Amino acid sequence: MADDKGSPDSRDEKHIDMAREPEMADPSGRRKSVALNIIENPLKRSSREKTVADARAFAESHEMAEYADLYGRAALVARDSNAIELMSELDEQERHALAYERDHKWHGPFMLWYSISLCAIGAATQGWDQTGSNGANLSFPQEFGLANEKGEPFTEKDEWIIGVVNAIIFLTAGLITAVTELGNSGAFIVDPLNHYLGRRGEIFFTACILTATPIGSAFAQSWQGLFAARFVLGIGIGAKNATVPIYSAEMAPARIRGALVMFWQLWVVAGIFLGFCANVIVKDTGRISWRLQLGSAFIPSFILGCGIFFCPESPRWLMKHGKHAKGFQSMVRLRAHPIIAARDFYYSWVIYEEELKIARGAGYFSRLWDCFAVPRIRRANYGASTVMIAQQMCGINSKSTPRQMPSADSNIL
Repeated sequence: MADDKGSPDSRDEKHIDMAREPEMADPSGRRKSVALNIIENPLKRSSREKTVADARAFAESHEMAEYADLYGRAALVARDSNAIELMSELDEQERHALAYERDHKWHGPFMLWYSISLCAIGAATQGWDQTGSNGANLSFPQEFGLANEKGEPFTEKDEWIIGVVNAIIFLTAGLITAVTELGNSGAFIVDPLNHYLGRRGEIFFTACILTATPIGSAFAQSWQGLFAARFVLGIGIGAKNATVPIYSAEMAPARIRGALVMFWQLWVVAGIFLGFCANVIVKDTGRISWRLQLGSAFIPSFILGCGIFFCPESPRWLMKHGKHAKGFQSMVRLRAHPIIAARDFYYSWVIYEEELKIARGAGYFSRLWDCFAVPRIRRANYGASTVMIAQQMCGINSKSTPRQMPSADSNIL
């Protein structure tokens, strides 16, 4: 009788287990990092029969019994997407939809691209918001008695006031975004909004802030009022920036997810361009030009707030909050065929369960330590930080203050 320890199946299982948990043999007894890539498809650990049975059980236990057969077929596709032509369980329409999606990377229904377009407008909102002050710098200091007709601040304090009014949106937006990403200390704004309002509701709420505050800036009667409006504007920008890319990533198919999320910066730049165009259009309107330049930033956020009502909620957010049936219906609106929607939704749930298993018991500080202790994450962290710092040091976001100009000539726009 052959020894099980030396059998090929035993060796294969041992190899898979080691690939699954590469730090298993660490003799130091240190906690395994939760920041590991899930390289292996979890569904391939089970037989075809068990994969179908698990998928059917998932559908039946989450108020989707009528889709049990669909989930069974979708699980087989998620298990091995390269063998769709050989799967007798699929009908011809399903096989055609899957093959067309595979051969046409950017194929998707109208609702997917509509939602992605709204996310692009969300990015453009930030760019437009941050450029209004470039043109307004030419005249709002004189309006509030902070500078003379040539644009020169009267005192050093006035110069600091002008600088703070300009910079406050970046300070508050940066703090809200950074602390939300780094830990619970900043989640007092973004996490509750996402938890109670959902991704779509949070985006609508911040769009309302980003619509009201530019209008408030335009009607400010003192530099203190302008400062307050821009302070709240920065909070709205930070909260929006922490949610819109996540919403986009949770809607997008895996094959184009990275590209769509990276388009964020492209659309921020597009917003900067449109903001400068607005500055130029209203520059000759006299004393109210700075009010129009700041107020025009409400346009993209107003479109975002109105348009987000027609978008579906994030399927992953609904799934994480126990609303699986609603999450699947949301996914159906974002995919070209129900078999594709069932495949993506079920596989997203499988991966989410794997994430929970791996991260179980790991607190915030242990996960934060992984950013420096795990070599590949440490290198990525250093690289990203270096690029961000260099981006700012190159002067791309610098603003010209009145003192730097030979005169407060609007033609400089």
